[in-house]
Amino acid sequence: MFDYASLFALAAVVREGSFERAARALHVTPSAVSQRIRLLEERVGCALVVRGQPCTATDTGRSLCQHADRVRLLEQDLHDNLPALAPSGVARATLPIAVNADSLATWFAPAVATFAAQAPVLVNVAVDDQDHTAEWLRSGAVLAAVTAHATPATGCNSRPLGAMRYLAAASPAFVARHLSAGVDASSLAQAPSLEFNTKDTLQNRWVQGVCGQHVELPKHTLPSSTALVTAALAGMGWGMLPDALAAPHLASGALVELVPGTPLDVPLHWQQARATSAWLDGLTREVLAAARGALLADA
Repeated sequence: MFDYASLFALAAVVREGSFERAARALHVTPSAVSQRIRLLEERVGCALVVRGQPCTATDTGRSLCQHADRVRLLEQDLHDNLPALAPSGVARATLPIAVNADSLATWFAPAVATFAAQAPVLVNVAVDDQDHTAEWLRSGAVLAAVTAHATPATGCNSRPLGAMRYLAAASPAFVARHLSAGVDASSLAQAPSLEFNTKDTLQNRWVQGVCGQHVELPKHTLPSSTALVTAALAGMGWGMLPDALAAPHLASGALVELVPGTPLDVPLHWQQARATSAWLDGLTREVLAAARGALLADA
């Protein structure tokens, strides 16, 4: 059986990023945290933490962190059902999840906020591209994720959420300056585009669909959904913008579609670890309800 004080110390170091911050969160000394993790590593027989700025977990460490998160949530369930067993001053359980930035900037934030306002847990949200959030689940770093992958990770359930619609849009002035002769492979190879980060493939997927070929796009990188809209409005470049964020500006004429009637719909799914907690099930209900009201039903 695990020494759960050591297990929770490991999870705290990975979550907080350092032994010192983990010690403050656990109300112990950094040396106590270090000793607990050393004992756990000796028992497991391998390193669990990569010491650095910040500290990160090894593959085995991530699996143990996920186990610690599950145990904390199950304890929270037990304390809620049997409050007499709950020690005074017990720390809230942490619920780690991953989501793509565009969902967080549109429909997901209200759902998680509604849940967290009532739940006795702390939500820890990691942001990544929708094609990569499933990796967080597979690594054990999170217990649930919004992902573009329908196939569930090992030990997880997968439910369809609907599709997020993206529109290729830019300011009228940008179109007049860079695309006045038409939108094709030649003009797009010269017109600056906007991407979230190097994992962002939406622009290339849209160009492939419209032009029927791959085009090397000149790209500005802005890792913020709202900043991408702001940049498009200012004429910095064209981008694949979430319909929910672009719609008001398209209606006002501040943005225009590069090729009207060519949306890119990205199906999204909610994956969660099985047999985890009633509180994770509660978050799932909020997420599914929010997705039904915000995403396209036919993915």
